[in-house]
Amino acid sequence: MHQRLHIAVLDEELPYPLTSGKRIRTFNLLRRLAGRHRVTYLCHRNADPAEAEAAARAIRKAGMTPMVVDRPVPKKSGVAFYARLAANLFSPLPYSVATHTSRQLRHAVEQLQASDPPDLWHCEWTPYAQTLKSEIRNPKSETGDSDFGFRISDFPWLVMAHNVESLIWQRYAETEPHPLKRWYVRRQWRKFERFEGSAYSAATRTVAVSPVEAALMRKHFGAVRVDVVDNGVDTEYFHPQNTPRDPFRILFLGSLDWRPNLDAVRLLLEAIFPQVRAQERRAQLVIVGRNPPDWLREHVCASDRIELHANVADVRPFLWQAGMLAVPLRIGGGSRLKILEALATGLPVVSTRIGAEGLALEADRHIAITDGPDGMPEALLGAMHDPGRMRAMAEYGRERVLERYDWDALAERLEEVWFSCAAQTRKPIEQTLALENQRT
Repeated sequence: MHQRLHIAVLDEELPYPLTSGKRIRTFNLLRRLAGRHRVTYLCHRNADPAEAEAAARAIRKAGMTPMVVDRPVPKKSGVAFYARLAANLFSPLPYSVATHTSRQLRHAVEQLQASDPPDLWHCEWTPYAQTLKSEIRNPKSETGDSDFGFRISDFPWLVMAHNVESLIWQRYAETEPHPLKRWYVRRQWRKFERFEGSAYSAATRTVAVSPVEAALMRKHFGAVRVDVVDNGVDTEYFHPQNTPRDPFRILFLGSLDWRPNLDAVRLLLEAIFPQVRAQERRAQLVIVGRNPPDWLREHVCASDRIELHANVADVRPFLWQAGMLAVPLRIGGGSRLKILEALATGLPVVSTRIGAEGLALEADRHIAITDGPDGMPEALLGAMHDPGRMRAMAEYGRERVLERYDWDALAERLEEVWFSCAAQTRKPIEQTLALENQRT
């Protein structure tokens, strides 16, 4: 019988409502473990005040204790955003790491470590490893902030790598046409490579979301302490519905404030869907996601046979009505939860190879896969005109999802990683403080 652990989760915000792949994964895994362990959730405040209140209620209802600092992560818009981008040229840290590192959150970490030390620190996104890697003030010191006594990383901690971030930045660089932007993106790519290598080596364990990314961590970064906890789906919530599908209705589903998704949407609007419409006038494109930018709203308003549904409470009706899910990604990392959700509802999927990356799905057996976006129009047209073949693939895909990607089994896998990580030999704080005293 394993002991009940105290897990301190460090993250950017409370993962609610479930409007992004990261939030869906985090909430579904942790709520299944919160009944067996004590989970304290340390994070910055969600930017929207109403969302922040609802998120805190949801986290408490799920059995976790929120510990939120009153500092939202800076917005990615406006003059101040571009000023921060310029300032980051002089920082060794990637922009995403620098803007997610705060004095307030570090202080909250110090306070929890002093008053209620966790058995394990769980860093829910790689950039937050910077807080755990940094020196932390000795909370028992009488000399104040100048006395740095230990590092949180002297204690067991893990990094949950939702993506290999440097891989995403590499793909940004490879697809960015503007020379100045491409130069900046390349700098971010190199910074993330250095940061991830440091984070993976410093952490007690690193958790990848797919065997593909785990292999990349080992080969490219020399990481040796890597576990895999796949992305998953709530197979009771996402289920087939006995309603007719429109074979000409193409669905795009994803967060519309994430650059890889916006890149894919642009490809759909400007290249892929016009080619499909030129050959099949009944084709319709439905875009569903949170926080669409103004340019996307304007484009949809001026277009025929294109719908946009923003910030919907329940995506299942769209999954039940569509003829196929289109995933024309050429930038990305990790693995796509939306593909798993689609297959769980019996919806056929047409994806690029990058879009389907990291999932144990076979081309032409579980989903239709093209090498890149250029092959998407032909694949979508083929799916429209042979719906029987696509339904059969979706059924095989659903069987694979039920077999491998249910959240319950994945939560148990994460729990095993917790126990293994927490059992690692910890350096006693007294020993660490003694070493610091010797240095001074």
